[in-house]
Order: sequence, then C-alpha cells, then structure tokens
Amino acid sequence: MAHIITDLKEKFSRGNIVTRLIFINAAVFIAVTLINIFLKLFNRSAFDIFELLALPASFSRFILQPWSIITYMFMHADLLHILFNMLWLFWFGQLFLYTFSAKHLRGLYLLGGICGGVLYMASYNIFPYFEPMIMGSTMVGASASVLAIVIATAYREPNYPIRLLLFGTIRLKYLALIVVLTDLLFLTSNNAGGHIAHIGGALAGLWFAASLKRGTDITAWINKPVDAIIGLFSRKPGSKRKPKMKVQYGNAERQKDYNYNAQKKVKAEEIDRILDKLKKSGYESLTTEEKKSLFDASKK
Repeated sequence: MAHIITDLKEKFSRGNIVTRLIFINAAVFIAVTLINIFLKLFNRSAFDIFELLALPASFSRFILQPWSIITYMFMHADLLHILFNMLWLFWFGQLFLYTFSAKHLRGLYLLGGICGGVLYMASYNIFPYFEPMIMGSTMVGASASVLAIVIATAYREPNYPIRLLLFGTIRLKYLALIVVLTDLLFLTSNNAGGHIAHIGGALAGLWFAASLKRGTDITAWINKPVDAIIGLFSRKPGSKRKPKMKVQYGNAERQKDYNYNAQKKVKAEEIDRILDKLKKSGYESLTTEEKKSLFDASKK
C-alpha cells in the first residue's frame, strides 16, 4: 500500500495541471464514497456532509456555506458522472494546453465553476418556474468548469478536427455549439440546474478567450491567491527562508551562468515567435517541432 501511495504522489507531482485536477476530483469522489459506505454500515447517512459541500440554489443557505461555490466543482453524484466529466477534462484539457498555459487552465477551471454556480443560483431565484424547487435544490459536478475549457479552446482553434466514434470528424466550433444548444433546450428538464451551470461555464470560457486575445487575463485574480496558498503548503513546517549569501564567481562560473541565461533567452524568444505565428495563422500552421516546443513550455 505504501508503494502505491508513493507512486500516486509521484505521478501527481510530475503530472501537468490536467492530471492534477483529475487526481483531485478522483480523490474527493473516493473519499466521499468511502465515508458514505462506512456510515451506512452503522445505518447512518453521509447526506449532511454531501450537502455541506454541494452548492445550494437558495441564497440564504449559501450564506451559511460560502465555500460550496468552490467545493461543488470537485464533487460528483456517481461514477458515471465523474467518469464523463474527467474524460472531457482530459481530452480538451490537453488540447487547451497547446494554445494556453497551465495557469490559464487552472484559473479557468475555477472561474468556469464560479460563473456556472452564480448563474445557477441567480436563475433559480429570478425565474418563477424554479421557485418551488429553491430550498431543496443543490448542485455538484465539474461540468461548468470543463465546458469553460472546451469553449475557450473552440474560440482559439475553431476549426480543429474532433473525431467522434459514431459521427466521424467534426470541427471543434460545431461540437461546442451543439453542446451549448443542447443545454439551452434542456433548461426546464429534471437537471435544469446542471444545464444552467453549463451555460455559465461556457460564457466564462468565451469571456476568458476573448479577453486574452485583447491582452487581458481575467484568471489572474484567481491564480494569485491560489499561488499563495500553494506556496504556504509547499513550504516545510518550521522552515525559514535562508538569508541571501554573497557568492564569488570565478571565470568558469560566470561563463556557465552567461551560457544558461543566453539559452533561456533564446528559448523565450522562440516561444514568443511560435505564439505570434499561432495568433496569425492558427494551430494547424505550426510544425511538429513548434507544437512540441509549445506543449513543453505549457507544462512549466
């Protein structure tokens, strides 16, 4: 068991942001499921725990559990629910990283979930159709977050070919359009909250991609506190920052440092050139080497 845990930790630390998000979602699902099974053995229910982490439609309930705007996007109702969401996250997350950075994906995952959750609560409290359901309705799932990633990718690479098992090859922009239209058609279905959240996530993805094209990163305000939190947990307990030390460099060390900085500058200029080409001509215009360079840079 110790070897398995060590192996999983290593895969998590070495994996890109898509892998890490999938690991987190899977870990939360397994933990909640095991707690539920354990409590059932004693004729108890984990419903109260589930409700604390799920996003309520009622604003009065949400005020008592504001953390649920974040926790709900890592929760899933059953195995099929998490399986489909994680498959979409894996497929489109990897594609997203070809044109955007890992931090963009992390920030958009959270932003898409937040926008989907806000639209869900707003809709249930604005439209009279949902009034009888407000107090008893809650929502879980990463669908809004994943759809934000899909739409942002479709905005950047609308003509990217997607191969579907039964329908053949379809351009990404049409797949995104079909998904959004399907959600609109099912706004009054039994899973109305989920479809509303999907639309909120889709709008977040469109907002992000369009803003970034104009030079504004709307995920920056999310990534800054996340980076700070990660920094706190990554620092070892009781460790103190080491005082800066003056180091005397010999000629060999100076030359080595100069060569490193020169190589780093060349790589940065190459990535800038590839990104400029990507903006002007699209992803399909890149060579295999350019795509590999961009993918490697996105994992750093």
